[in-house]
Amino acid sequence: MDTKALRQKILDLAIRGKLVPQDPNDEPASVLLERIRAEKQQMVKDGKLKAKDIKNDTVIFLGDDNLHYEKMPDGTVKCIEDEIPYDLPEGWEWARLQSICEPITDGTHKTPTYSDEGFIFLSSKNVTSGHIDWDNIMYIPESLHNELYARLAPQKNDILLAKNGTTGVAAIVNRDCVFDIYVSLALLRIIGYIISPEYLLSTIASSTIQNYFNSSLKGIGVPNLHLEHIRTTLIPVAPINEQNRIAAKLEQLLSFADNIESDKTDLQTTIQLTKSKILDLAIRGKLVPQNPDDEPASVLLDRIRAEKEELIKQGKIKRDKKESVIFKGDDNSYYEKIGDTVTCIDEELPFELPDGWAWVRLQTCCQKEIKRGKSPKYTESSGTLVFAQKCNTKYDGINMDLALYLDESTLVKYPDDEYMQDKDTVINSTGTGTLGRVGIYRRTDNRREMPVVPDSHVTVIRTNNEISAEYIYHFLKAHQHELEKLGEGSTNQKELKPLTLKNLIVALPPYAEQERIIEIITAAFEIMTNIEKSLS
Repeated sequence: MDTKALRQKILDLAIRGKLVPQDPNDEPASVLLERIRAEKQQMVKDGKLKAKDIKNDTVIFLGDDNLHYEKMPDGTVKCIEDEIPYDLPEGWEWARLQSICEPITDGTHKTPTYSDEGFIFLSSKNVTSGHIDWDNIMYIPESLHNELYARLAPQKNDILLAKNGTTGVAAIVNRDCVFDIYVSLALLRIIGYIISPEYLLSTIASSTIQNYFNSSLKGIGVPNLHLEHIRTTLIPVAPINEQNRIAAKLEQLLSFADNIESDKTDLQTTIQLTKSKILDLAIRGKLVPQNPDDEPASVLLDRIRAEKEELIKQGKIKRDKKESVIFKGDDNSYYEKIGDTVTCIDEELPFELPDGWAWVRLQTCCQKEIKRGKSPKYTESSGTLVFAQKCNTKYDGINMDLALYLDESTLVKYPDDEYMQDKDTVINSTGTGTLGRVGIYRRTDNRREMPVVPDSHVTVIRTNNEISAEYIYHFLKAHQHELEKLGEGSTNQKELKPLTLKNLIVALPPYAEQERIIEIITAAFEIMTNIEKSLS
């Protein structure tokens, strides 16, 4: 269920008068607006407002021709039917936001000097999802506060509206405390609170008002919602009793939507944890039962080494002087032979292997050397694509629509075996927040059906034909969080080096068990993916 859409639908029904029934005995909104106008006039007489503060207030009414008109302060009347977004129920009225509020203004335009303590200072960052975040606040010194507070003193039940950043999001000040606001926030104070702040907040959050705000944004780089557009926003005003009924019903229904969202989030978290657990069981030999009739992984590895020896004899590949051979000694410990050197590696091994399994370095599982791609030269269009780290996305797997075209003049840099092949595992070698991300490239991902080469921010793992590429992918996926921690370099420029990946210890099952593991993982993940899709 799309809870965001559900919340929006509830709000839209509310401000159209379709959420709760109308009561013909309710005092109509026209009387309420008259009371606001009278209150404003009295505030001018009492010196609480200046005459200029109400000079732009207008009165909107329905003419005898059933069209909407707006009476200006100078007495002129203008038809505004083309501005009216929808028809209102009996007893409701349209009004400009500035007509029901004290002068709408924004916070300080000065860049504040922050301090470790002092007076609370809020910006649009503190207004999110209809609430004020009081936990992540900044402070300004008393001297600056005194200057700002003399001009604008926010108070409880005021509405803060974000002009940029979280643009269009509003929240009610829900505590009685002294604080100041930045220019990124506008302050709305309803005259005498004659209109319910909760009702006005729900009106601002509706799609009608949000769409108006979005169409009014100005500025290059960081679009802003200007005070001019906030002040002239058309607001549907319900009778006060209906406002209260709407607010009560919204609290009930939106709380229900929040609970659904919370349950949805909990379920999504559970799904991710379940996937991680399945992978963890798989690479430890606890996902499927072992079959003593399976050819042991050690035999498979012997065959791979024999094939490499034959290729060396034929001159097709060079001998790897650092090739690793891991074996179990007579003392039940594991040893690794590299050249003439034999070393005990028990301390590197994270768990006991089932019978028939073997420990092996990742490079031994590969048919080509593990290395990163090259730095490409791009072009507008060509016949070859470049796979970059951004193609390896967090939620959708591989997205080849994000690939760019390679300048054909640089193709000479890429031998045939460096073109990506079906079921190559790809690992992001750089990138804050993306380092170590593991994906698997499939030809079906490539809707453009063009050759693909990796760029220098991606490392490609191509598994030997004797080993399941899917198993190696899932093994690396199970260790994705650990891979991120293996990055080297400065905080902002960490990289996952090919040598680090080459030396990763892999728990390798017999080939037949690899296939059984993949079958179970595929079936389980398909079920969970379908559950995730049903939540959206």
